[in-house]
Amino acid sequence: MSEEEKQGRSLVAKAKRVVVKVGTSSITYPNGRMKLRNIDHLARAITDLMNSGREVILVTSGAIGVGVGCLDLPERPSEMADKQAVAAVGQCELMNVYSRCFAEYSRVVAQILLTKDGIDDPVTRANISNTMESLIGMGILPIVNENDTVSTAEMPHAGTFGDNDTLSALVARVVNADLLIILSDIDGLYDSNPKENPDAKRISVVTEVTDDLIGGAGGAGSALGTGGMQTKVLAMNMLMDHGIGGVIAEGSEPQILEDILEGADFGTLFVPHGQKK
Repeated sequence: MSEEEKQGRSLVAKAKRVVVKVGTSSITYPNGRMKLRNIDHLARAITDLMNSGREVILVTSGAIGVGVGCLDLPERPSEMADKQAVAAVGQCELMNVYSRCFAEYSRVVAQILLTKDGIDDPVTRANISNTMESLIGMGILPIVNENDTVSTAEMPHAGTFGDNDTLSALVARVVNADLLIILSDIDGLYDSNPKENPDAKRISVVTEVTDDLIGGAGGAGSALGTGGMQTKVLAMNMLMDHGIGGVIAEGSEPQILEDILEGADFGTLFVPHGQKK
């Protein structure tokens, strides 16, 4: 293990404030119905981290995907207004399930819906930061999503993040987190597409995000989601220069959070450069 990897693993193990991002594929089936067991496991794992003294912020995707399932739609709508309407339905159900699952473990959750305009504006950004700090101080779990009812990621404009991987990286910077963990449908970054190449090898540690690395991470996300591996690598690159570490790991068993934070070799670790800014 290189010195940089040792430092990276040590940083992960010592992380006090952690942003956890879950993608649509981790919490919904292809038909949009929710993976209730996964969500319950996630609630239990995050609650255990909070009980141990860590501070956690959850960034979730899935509003449109859950809306598709709630309304028994055959596929994602194509019209922007329809996407926004479906997202409004799905966001209600998503938060309802999160609230009930975390309540089972005696944790209160709070919904925070963001747009890129809010992050970019200094005053609004400060208000967002202050709200999150107050929630964390009260032991409440902030659950963050993009406000898809007014800014859909599939129809980008100046007020959208484009995907929730980017959103999670920006949230990590706003709250000055120590670590971002992105839970995906694949167990890390590979040197080639593991769905196409059975000999593909997982990359355990990344100390520098190169153009070749970004190019090799191409590929779309799930049918109900918008992100792919490339967006996750770019999100991690946003953090490394700010002294924040990151891990991309497989999210079907959210108990993996405990293993990651104990410094185990799971997923792909992105080692930050220098001290936090």
